[in-house]
Amino acid sequence: MPGYGEADYSIKNNVIEAGINKKGAELISLVRIKDGRQYMWNGDAAYWNRVSPVLFPFVGKLNGQRYQHNGIWYEGIAQHAFARDMEFTLTDITEDTIWMKLGSSEETYKIYPFDFVFEIGYKLSGNLVKVMWKVHNNSQETMYFSVGAHPAFMCPGNSKEGCLLDLHTEAGSVESGTLSADGILGEETRVFPLKDGRLEAKESIFDRDALILDASGIKKVSMEDAEGKAYLSVLFDTPLLGIWSPAGKKAPFICIEPWYGRCDREGFTGSLEEREYGNKLEAGGVFEREYAIEIVV
Repeated sequence: MPGYGEADYSIKNNVIEAGINKKGAELISLVRIKDGRQYMWNGDAAYWNRVSPVLFPFVGKLNGQRYQHNGIWYEGIAQHAFARDMEFTLTDITEDTIWMKLGSSEETYKIYPFDFVFEIGYKLSGNLVKVMWKVHNNSQETMYFSVGAHPAFMCPGNSKEGCLLDLHTEAGSVESGTLSADGILGEETRVFPLKDGRLEAKESIFDRDALILDASGIKKVSMEDAEGKAYLSVLFDTPLLGIWSPAGKKAPFICIEPWYGRCDREGFTGSLEEREYGNKLEAGGVFEREYAIEIVV
């Protein structure tokens, strides 16, 4: 199948090898060395032409694709904004670790008025990839932003048929927000049953776009086959979790997305600092967070 091709950079240890691209500092490959098994989606545009974009400085869509800050309206803001489509600069690489950065520029100032540096790092440890984010506010004012992950993982058997998502919770169900036709959060909620903490990854759960979950009681999601055997887990400590696969395409992958922030609600017309789940960073401050991807060996 067509896909992303060879990565710009590669890091590895004796268990796994990861490939990262300059564009978006995007993780595009995660291979188990002993048998060559690929865990990441391949970016085939027939389904979705990305693999693991990092979402910054917004997660999801803004109401009307615009926002207000200090009395100024910034218009035409694309979904998830710009970091995923910009080239990052390599700052450090060793055999098992890489760091890359993106800085503010005349291009970013047009739609996001803050002086920032955004660093993304990947570090391998045994069968685990640690994904690290550092947001530096070099402005003279408080900076407001969101940041999130959007990694797409191949399903066991390369099909969602029988695939389970273990949310590692004792709850009997989860409640999800529902996106409107404009891709922002509507008033409707959906409830999905869990069996022994597991969500069955049926095609129908994605027919209204992404699931948007309160992650306060969820710190780990494991992809399992129909027999309940885990082969990959995502570990995180975020307020929100997205789960997504493209509607109606029977795509062989699922995205498990830890988020610090989300899209606007329908009707929101407030200022940037009033956005729900937004992050606040004082002048000169640094926001550091991480999550991890763990494969079964």
